[in-house]
Amino acid sequence: MSPRDVVQPDPSLLPAALPPPRKVPQTWVLTLLMGLGPFSMQIIIPSLPLLAVIFSVPYATAQMTLTVYLIGIALGQLIYGPLSDRFGRRPVLLLGMGVYLLGSLAALLAPAIGWLVVARAAQAAGGCAGMVLSRAIIRDVFPRDQAASKIGFVMMGMTVAPMLAPLIGAELAAAFGWRAVMLACVLFGAVIALLALRMPETLAEPQPLPGLSGMARGYWQLAGVRTFRCYAAITACTSGVFFAFMSGAPRVIMEGMGHTARVYAIAFMTISVAFAAGSFLAGRFSARLGLARMLHLGLAGSTAGTLLGVAVQALLPPSLLLFFLPMSIVALGNGLSQPSAVAAAVSVRPQLAGTASGLVGAAQMACGAVMTLLAGAVELGSGIGTAATMAGCALGAQLALRGARQAA
Repeated sequence: MSPRDVVQPDPSLLPAALPPPRKVPQTWVLTLLMGLGPFSMQIIIPSLPLLAVIFSVPYATAQMTLTVYLIGIALGQLIYGPLSDRFGRRPVLLLGMGVYLLGSLAALLAPAIGWLVVARAAQAAGGCAGMVLSRAIIRDVFPRDQAASKIGFVMMGMTVAPMLAPLIGAELAAAFGWRAVMLACVLFGAVIALLALRMPETLAEPQPLPGLSGMARGYWQLAGVRTFRCYAAITACTSGVFFAFMSGAPRVIMEGMGHTARVYAIAFMTISVAFAAGSFLAGRFSARLGLARMLHLGLAGSTAGTLLGVAVQALLPPSLLLFFLPMSIVALGNGLSQPSAVAAAVSVRPQLAGTASGLVGAAQMACGAVMTLLAGAVELGSGIGTAATMAGCALGAQLALRGARQAA
């Protein structure tokens, strides 16, 4: 038989060539990227009473360095997500790191509280790039249930940064002054920027989202999906619980109970440990149990913790242990639920994972900023105002979960 007689297969019937595998970034690098924003946010919290004294301003004014930081993260995430869907994860990440370093340097040199507040907004707008893109990168290379598991493990490791940040901030401020706190941010950011230079690109296919109109269309497309709205609301409300606590706790612990910033920072570590435990369980069991069950378990724990907090603060005498115990239960529940909520939200439209990640993150920070203002306004030092604000957020998350079930 001659080669001419051999039947040649139809090329159209051959299986399509598989795309080259995308390199998965190392988990510890993603953990540092996701942790930069929370680290920089919380490192200054123990210094808020000190800043009020140094700059001769009310505590509420010093607290704006936290509230504006959250606003900066919210706005930044709205931009980075769509840009990363269009231009790739790596170049947008490098842009964010440059903005973060400039903001941190400006905060280090701030001569007045107003300058510091503006610099913190820039610092936040840059630092949030790692938060948005680490989630999008994970969704780029993993399917939905595995993405929830991976996000859980990354969030578990990420808690080390915010766990240590208040203690580091308290010790640096006590030894060298508050500017040493901002210097630590500069150094940490420089290390993360060097790591970002070595990051691989994971975006498989850029999405055409030109200009502001393109971003708006992407957000409008996502906002029109009820399932996405519900999962984003769950993430925002559970985050609001945390930010309400973070806003009111320093006043309760340092002014209401008379403890030092160091005591607050050490006690706060229990919250991070509880959140890490919940994130570990999410990473371990999300793929096996599924998103719906993990969400139900996590939100049940968070809601129970906030309601316990209201009862404890209203009925029992002030106590450091009794103030942090309910929040530890909340943190455990949030660690269980948030990875699943985030993974579900960014999976509604996988081709817009970066845009979805940015919109979810913006909703988190916007809700957090509102909760810091609300908790700061209603908290008089007893802890009741903070606990009530947290409970309201937890109940909002329960309503959003009910909506997600109805939309499924």
